[in-house]
Order: sequence, then structure tokens, then C-alpha cells
Amino acid sequence: MTLLVLGASSQIGRFLLPRLCEIGHDVLALSRRSQPARPGVRWIEAGLPDAMPRDLPPLSGIVSYGPLLPFAQWLAQAPLRGSPRIVATSSMSAQTKRDSVVAAEREISRLLLEGEQTLADACSARGLAWMVLRPTIVYGAGLDRSLTPIARRAARLRMFPLPAGRGLRQPVHADDIALASIAALDPSAASGGIVPIGGGERLTAAQMFSRVRDSLPVATVPLPVPRVALHLAARLAPKLRGPLERLDEDLVADNAALTRLLGVQPRAFRPDARCWGLAR
Repeated sequence: MTLLVLGASSQIGRFLLPRLCEIGHDVLALSRRSQPARPGVRWIEAGLPDAMPRDLPPLSGIVSYGPLLPFAQWLAQAPLRGSPRIVATSSMSAQTKRDSVVAAEREISRLLLEGEQTLADACSARGLAWMVLRPTIVYGAGLDRSLTPIARRAARLRMFPLPAGRGLRQPVHADDIALASIAALDPSAASGGIVPIGGGERLTAAQMFSRVRDSLPVATVPLPVPRVALHLAARLAPKLRGPLERLDEDLVADNAALTRLLGVQPRAFRPDARCWGLAR
């Protein structure tokens, strides 16, 4: 198969590329910056929306880990040869931030939902098989903007804030999303659906943070953060209001469709220091 991968240098792309090469696929990998050479991968400096290549070879599949709406808009008019299967990632934020008290978060949800619908419409108009994966919190390559900054800051300061939180979380490893992407590219895979993907374990927000702390390569002092401090922080830092108010909400995914359609069973949340880009 000849595959086009957008977001190839992203945290999921870093796990996808070696797996595709191991299988023996030919990979065209897009990145806005030059990347180190990798056997089996042809890097192309390009990006959405206005810097995409015009002369692509016949493709068996396209995988996109970048912004969903610009990708869907490009796909609707892209000069494609062949009928590639389309696999793209959205985010569970499409649901969990839809009714957020923070306007910027509601806009994130709106753009994700619009991107999902635009992609569905584009694929339907062109007769392309497609699947959108909706992951929960993604971790694994030290590139995420949720858990990795917390882990690195704690390792640097040797202190780890542990906010109280009863809501369930389901972090998913980027490699499991890569595995789901490969399964979705199979010609026999289901088409035309949005599939949630979370980790193989549900745990409270407090337990999740505790496991991140346990994974660090240095000892840190635990700093329990009482609820009154969380409420105060939400008032003083409006950008934190949404995440802090969701600490008691369940942000999880039902993996039933993932397992039934793609045969993927994500791993439990057992991170190590490499997940945050920290060497032991």
C-alpha cells in the first residue's frame, strides 16, 4: 500500500511510521519542517491548508493526525488518484467541551464537530471509505499538552500537585491509536463511522495524577490541592476554569465499537518516564 500521512511528526505519527514500515507499506509523510531520514518513508515539507502537494501518486490510504476541519476541506477538493481509505483523528473534546463554561472550549468543540461532518460529507461525495477516531487524553511520546507539562514541571520543581478529583479518566497511549489507524486502513474494515478510543483502564482523576507522579524518574513531594484552592484558581485563572470544573466529571470512552470493528484493545494506564520524554 502507498499511504499519505499528515501529522507524521505528531505524537501518534511517531508510533505509526515505524509500524507501517515494518509491515512494508510505502509512506509519504507530510511535515511543515524537515525531518530525519527514515527507511521506507519519503518526507514532504507541506501543510494544511495552502501548502499541500498537487501531484500525489495513487494512494491506498490517507491518515490525518492534524487539525480535522482543514483536512476535511482539503480532501473535498484534493486532486486524488485512486480511492484511498481515510482515517483521521478528532477528539472526545467534541463532546466534553460542547457545553463548557469557557467560550474558547465551546469553540474547540464546534470546530471538531464541524470537521467530523465536513469529512463525512467529503468522503460520501467522493465515494471514499472513512473512519474518524475520537481519543480521550493522549500520552506516550512526551508531546501532549495535558499530562506531559505536569510531569515535567513536577520533575523540575520536585513537587507534584495532586488535585482532588472524583471524575473518571481513561488516558490512551498514542501507540494504541496508531494500531487502531492501521486496522482502519484494512480494506475489510468498517467504513463511515466515528469511533471513540480510550485507554484500557478507567481511573479517577486523582488516581491518574498519582500514577503520573509514580512514573517520574525523580522523587517528588506530594502536594494535595483542596477543593477550595481549586475553586479559587478557577476564579483567578479563567483559562483553567474549564479543566478544573471537569475534575469531578467522567471523561471516558466506550471502547466497544473499537474492539468490535477494529479488534483493538488498548493498554492500561501504566506510564513510565519515557512517556513524558524524561529519561530514567
